Amino acid sequence: MTTDLTQWLLESDEPWTRYRTLVDLLDRPEDDPEVQAARAEMLAHPQVQALMAEAATWPGYPLKRHNDAKHPLYKFSTLADFGVRADDPGMRTGVEAVLAHQSPEGAFQSLMNISQRYGGTGQDAWAWMLCDAPTLLYALLAMELGDDERVQRAVEHLVGLVDENGWRCVVAPELGKFRGPGRKADPCPVANVYALKAPAQVPELLDSPATRTGAEMLLWHWEHRTERKIYMFGIGTDFRKLKYPFVWYDILHVVDVLSRFPFVHTDPRFREMVETITTQADGKGRYTANSMYRAWKGWAFADKKHPSPWLTSLALRVQKRIGQMA
Repeated sequence: MTTDLTQWLLESDEPWTRYRTLVDLLDRPEDDPEVQAARAEMLAHPQVQALMAEAATWPGYPLKRHNDAKHPLYKFSTLADFGVRADDPGMRTGVEAVLAHQSPEGAFQSLMNISQRYGGTGQDAWAWMLCDAPTLLYALLAMELGDDERVQRAVEHLVGLVDENGWRCVVAPELGKFRGPGRKADPCPVANVYALKAPAQVPELLDSPATRTGAEMLLWHWEHRTERKIYMFGIGTDFRKLKYPFVWYDILHVVDVLSRFPFVHTDPRFREMVETITTQADGKGRYTANSMYRAWKGWAFADKKHPSPWLTSLALRVQKRIGQMA
């Protein structure tokens, strides 16, 4: 990574970008004065404060579709991406609200409403699916709650759900016959992305049968991308667009998750996916969003006209993890 690019990130007016650049790209310790200053500024930033306020309203409103980028679910995961912790001022209310709703099986629940058309009741109900519970679990683990017995139970439950071809569309027993629009025996691509994210926070699971199976599912999907969609997930033009927050099934989300597992780093399929990202850098090594969520308008990473420091830091972090960056 060039000094100029590092300097550009460190001069960003986004304290979350500066903080993660110092920690993730420059390997500065948390007790470094510059790291502490950037983190304090991040926690005080109006946009981060607004995310915390929305997380504190959990469950917010019933989840009806899992790519609803404005739902508090993705406020939690974005705060976790930034490096906000459960004991930071403003987070306790939201975190306790999530921990208060754990299913008998172990998964953390969301308030959802599934219409009768899709096999639901049309009523608001606390339940879980493999396309929401792992995101909550990722956030709790990233926010340093891995020692909490409830969180550990959720990890065991999630790992226990993996099938021989990855994580399939699995939902809480009370949701009855509901499942996604694909073959019953197929794995669900986006569920595998979500499901891998949580154990990536648990060192002893970084190289485990479950994570190897889930990673192979995603790599297989890339390898066979021209053959068929799995559930509703294709790998085409839209998949290759750089986009944040990490809500749905797209190249940066998938690669960021896979890059957390060292056993994937030398896989040629994974290297191809990384190249799909790195070829999108401009002449100065910066990255610009080419898709955005309207709910996040006003954030620089949702600006399709100018290079984004945050997107750039995420792309560089992937390259650093796999040894492509000095």
